[in-house]
Amino acid sequence: MFRMETIQYNLPQSHIPQSWYNILPDLPKPLAPPLHPGTLKPIGPDDLAPLFPMGLILQEVSSEREIEIPGEVRQIYAQWRPSPLMRARRLEKALDTPARIYYKYEGVSPAGSHKLNTAVPQAYYNKREGVQNLSTETGAGQWGSALSMACAFLGLNCKVFMVRVSYDQKPYRRALIEAFGASVVASPSTETESGRAILAEHPHSNGSLGIAISEAVEVAAKDPQTKYALGSVLNHVLLHQTVIGQEAIEQIAMAGDEPDVIIGCTGGGSNFAGLVMPFLGKKLKGKCGARIVAVEPAACPSLTKGKFTYDFGDTGHLTPLVKMYTLGSTFMPPGIHAGGLRYHGMAPLVSHVIDLGLAEATTVQQLDAFAAGIQFARAEGIVPAPEANHAIAEAIRQALEAKAEGKPRTILFNLSGHGHFDMQSYIDYQAGKLENYEYPAEEIAMALAGLPAVG
Repeated sequence: MFRMETIQYNLPQSHIPQSWYNILPDLPKPLAPPLHPGTLKPIGPDDLAPLFPMGLILQEVSSEREIEIPGEVRQIYAQWRPSPLMRARRLEKALDTPARIYYKYEGVSPAGSHKLNTAVPQAYYNKREGVQNLSTETGAGQWGSALSMACAFLGLNCKVFMVRVSYDQKPYRRALIEAFGASVVASPSTETESGRAILAEHPHSNGSLGIAISEAVEVAAKDPQTKYALGSVLNHVLLHQTVIGQEAIEQIAMAGDEPDVIIGCTGGGSNFAGLVMPFLGKKLKGKCGARIVAVEPAACPSLTKGKFTYDFGDTGHLTPLVKMYTLGSTFMPPGIHAGGLRYHGMAPLVSHVIDLGLAEATTVQQLDAFAAGIQFARAEGIVPAPEANHAIAEAIRQALEAKAEGKPRTILFNLSGHGHFDMQSYIDYQAGKLENYEYPAEEIAMALAGLPAVG
């Protein structure tokens, strides 16, 4: 009897979520407030106004459970949403596991990743308030690609500071950003004071997301016609991504299943939060019993080796202080190919959820991540982004654990993007040029020693 090896659970466009889900009012304990770095007092909307439009600032501090998605944003979403939920039957067969493995595939977006879910509304709210220019950072380039596309759709100019190691490793991702009309600068650069300061001390710096954030924030702070856009970390960014989890809840119900384990890779926290938070909302109401697992690279282990405390979100100390798991704002991660996960901190909301014990964290080494990505590609026909490989590695580990126990287990993970612009990393892996990194404990300790003093 013919058996379907690939099963997609698709929703019609009418099922694009009407609202974003804000988990904050459902959490048992409120988030610690962001602090002004000078006064150490909680910041207000006016403190954020030089960087963000008021529409996004209000979302950042909102206590409303549901925030309506504007019609123009939903119209653009309809180009790729709802994204498919897939049953990975070939991978299950290759692993000989009783586990059922599902993945939410965000690589179907025109930019190739989940980042477009927040890039479009960020460009929309800036455009609505008369902003002409956006500045931003990007690691591997997914966020830069998404924001440049959103700006092209909505008629905004876009300047992208791309982490130097990714700028060099991923020329095609850089070319895609430029094709959408944005300008791309390798960070650290000589265009900003913060960039020049880093280069003076480290002339051959690989850069980091923290440095690139400093440069983009500096550009926005000095130009009243420019605002700053961030691809992860902040509440409003994670909020926009909850369309992923809302759709997945409906789709896995179509499959007649419920997840036992929900997995997402974590760098700044946006794709993880996008899938997880709607399920966590159900869990807090006693309607979901799934374990929730955040997976980060062993080379940048903020959740597993960092400290939950107040820190700057950038290397140049231009941002407010936020309470998060951090390795210290001066932490300089090695040049692993999962550029989107090379950030010294974790989103305050994700950090808070981990601290409350509502989710757990683990790490994956670079070689194990790529081995998982290759195995997935050969089974499922999709070459994943290096970041998503971390989630796949954990999903495979969970499936093999189910096999060892001889018990079924339903596993759901977010395949946050494809790796079509990251093929050099696969070339390097296949050629044996990649290596694992275990970041030295003494260097983490040195970075943590420079944390700001907050009572």
